[in-house]
Amino acid sequence: MTSNLPASAPTPTTPFDDAATPRIRIGLALSAIGFILFAVGAKPDWFGWDRSPVVGFVQILVFLAGLAMLCLGGYIGLSTLWWGYERTIISELGTRLAATGYVVTVFTGLADIFGMGSQSFPQTPYFGPWQATGVLIGQGIIALGFLLFLPYHPKKIS
Repeated sequence: MTSNLPASAPTPTTPFDDAATPRIRIGLALSAIGFILFAVGAKPDWFGWDRSPVVGFVQILVFLAGLAMLCLGGYIGLSTLWWGYERTIISELGTRLAATGYVVTVFTGLADIFGMGSQSFPQTPYFGPWQATGVLIGQGIIALGFLLFLPYHPKKIS
C-alpha cells in the first residue's frame, strides 16, 4: 500500500486519547496480582511454601484477599467495557451476584472462625470438605455474575 505523503513527512507519534485504557490496565494488573495471591493461599506448595498439612487461618485469609483483588480487578475491567453505554439490568444483576458470591465464599471459608463450621471454638479451625464446597459454590456464583456483567452491545462505529 503506497502513501501520498512525501518521504520526509513525519509520522504522527502522538498517542491516541483513550480514557479507558488506563482503567483496563489497572483492572488487569489487579486481577493478575489477585490471582497470584489466590494461588499462594490456595496452593502454597506450588511455590515451595507449604509448612503444614492442613489449611490454616492465614492461608484462608490470603486466598480470600487474593480473590477480593481478583474480583475488584474484574469489576474495574468489565465496567470499563461499558464505557459510553448505559448499563442494563442484567449487568447490574451480574455485579450484585458477583458480590454475593464473594460474601458466600468469605463466610464459608471462615465458617469455623465464625463458629458455624465443623470445628467448635476450642479446637483448631479446619478447612474441611464442607468449607471447600462452599468456597467453590461461591466462586461459581462470582463467575456467573461476571458472565452476566459482560457487555453484549455492538461495537460503536465512529
